[in-house]
Amino acid sequence: MRLSGKTAVVTGAGQGIGAAIVEKLAAEGARVAALDLNQDNARSVIDRLSGEHLALKCNVGESKDVIKAVREARKTFGRLDFAVNCAGIGQAKGDGSDKFYGAMNQRNEELAKDGTSNTFVDHLIHMEDEGWAGVMAVNLNGAFYVCREAVRIMAEDGNVGSIVNISSTSAQSGEGSPHYVTSKSALIGLTRQLSRELAPRGIRVNAVAPGPTNTPIMTGLPQEWITSMEQSVPLGRMAEPSEVAAAVAYLLSEDASFVTGSVLVANGGSYCF
Repeated sequence: MRLSGKTAVVTGAGQGIGAAIVEKLAAEGARVAALDLNQDNARSVIDRLSGEHLALKCNVGESKDVIKAVREARKTFGRLDFAVNCAGIGQAKGDGSDKFYGAMNQRNEELAKDGTSNTFVDHLIHMEDEGWAGVMAVNLNGAFYVCREAVRIMAEDGNVGSIVNISSTSAQSGEGSPHYVTSKSALIGLTRQLSRELAPRGIRVNAVAPGPTNTPIMTGLPQEWITSMEQSVPLGRMAEPSEVAAAVAYLLSEDASFVTGSVLVANGGSYCF
């Protein structure tokens, strides 16, 4: 019960890593506001928990939605101690993913048949502005909006808090789509800058960089890619969401009281930051 008496907002809380984080923080004694674009999914998560929790609809890509949801959490709980930015997507309309995966499949078929291929697996040249902006709006802008509003509240209340941003091993490896890798890399920069700016207030800001994790986002990837990712992990498997959630709980807790500006890597040994 390291987080007893504390309160938290968690974005992307309706499934996958976000849901696991909500469950872990609640198990550690925190009251949690689960924010998700699909409020029913968020509610289904907190309905499984004991204690006082909150499910809120929130499109993190819209600053007004974030302000409303984070303020509602503070109003309900009377305080705000933690914010976890977990909302993230890997694809968006107009980002060229269909052409990218089509080319990948064609290349794999050619390699299997003849051992050679002249097919280029391009993503960048097929990506429209809309697709780029869609992923950045959720993965990066959303985290900025949540950090900003959480810190505003902590400053108003004179409260010492902690923030964790969910990045990705792709920020180190460069593996993945242009918008996803860029957004997750930028989150690390945001984490480091905020950790220095907010240190005088006693607010700690850290990141967790998971490797391949068994979440719904994996369902959009070709099986060949998933298999390749698993084989590249020294531990020989993907992470479970609960394992990433445990890293988040540590960083939020007083066990990490002298940890800020850090990236905790939970990737089975794939890459070292």
